[in-house]
Amino acid sequence: MARLCEGKIAIVTGAGRGIGREHALSLARHGAKVVVNDLGGERDGTGTDVSPAQQVVDEIVAGGGEAIANGDNVADWDGAKRMVDMAIETFGGLDAVVNNAGILRDRMLANMTEQEWDAVINVHLKGTFAPARHAAAYWREQSKAGNAVAGRIVNTSSVSGIYGNVGQSNYGAAKAGIAAFTQITSMELGRYGVTVNAVAPVALTRMTEDLGPAPETDEEREARSPKWIAPIVTWLVSDEAADVTGRVFEASGQFLAVAEGWVRGPAVDPTDDPESLGPIVESLLADARGRTGMDGKTVTG
Repeated sequence: MARLCEGKIAIVTGAGRGIGREHALSLARHGAKVVVNDLGGERDGTGTDVSPAQQVVDEIVAGGGEAIANGDNVADWDGAKRMVDMAIETFGGLDAVVNNAGILRDRMLANMTEQEWDAVINVHLKGTFAPARHAAAYWREQSKAGNAVAGRIVNTSSVSGIYGNVGQSNYGAAKAGIAAFTQITSMELGRYGVTVNAVAPVALTRMTEDLGPAPETDEEREARSPKWIAPIVTWLVSDEAADVTGRVFEASGQFLAVAEGWVRGPAVDPTDDPESLGPIVESLLADARGRTGMDGKTVTG
């Protein structure tokens, strides 16, 4: 029986450790040939080391799969182009890009530096745009040449972005931007046979190990394992997901959910008198749904 991603060619960024590693291993188990990209930096993005990516490649090859390591910076325009070209030149094409790479520079807004803001926005937001853009150009050329295209882009958003989290205005803004990027590019690329979706994972990794209470039991550790994110990503890369696009899926060891985006709530006729708006806004807010918190529950107040 054919595997879910048999013969697919995929790039996974930030695949040397954590969630990205699980994506790469799962895709390979299901028959994909994988470009394992990882700059090999520290959690804050400093430093480089290609060995984590190579270790994942070695693990895939030892299991009978095909993979190659790539150490380019996802936020570098030419580097993103090189990884797309590497997939095409090594394996003969490209079917999927899983944008997973990221860093953290958490800080309260009043203390955040320009460099801390720029670094996070660059890696997450530009680092999603650049590989996706070069892949999109390739798929557009294939489509215009009359070749069948079943391209897949799977981005990585976060509950910190779509719901908000104190101390992460840079990271959350980037992740919310990725959710919007996902929706818009899904509209643009559908004509070429490309779907674009995103996941908002919750998992215990090097990135998140000190952001909350440490798991105290084996059950808690199991629920926060990064292995729970890879199944939905693998499925979204497969042909089974051809009709799913523009969606953000929350994924963890506790649940899989579809995140519902901005929707128009209660509305009234417009007014040109700002002094009349107090009771009008009060009524609108009373009728509106409450915001959702990081735990997925409605926030009151």
